[in-house]
Amino acid sequence: MAQIIESTTSERRLIKMSTNDIISIVQSYQQAVPRGIMYEEVRNYLDDIVIYIPEDI
Repeated sequence: MAQIIESTTSERRLIKMSTNDIISIVQSYQQAVPRGIMYEEVRNYLDDIVIYIPEDI
């Protein structure tokens, strides 16, 4: 599960992800984006898709 790490030096938080989190994101990407399309088309597909990962509490 992903773990959000608060940063004391900047306004951005870090997200520490497990191997399973990465694989889940790649699988979601592969299901959402057709093969053999150009970079701009990939960006357009991903702009319309929300991918969630669970957070460790």
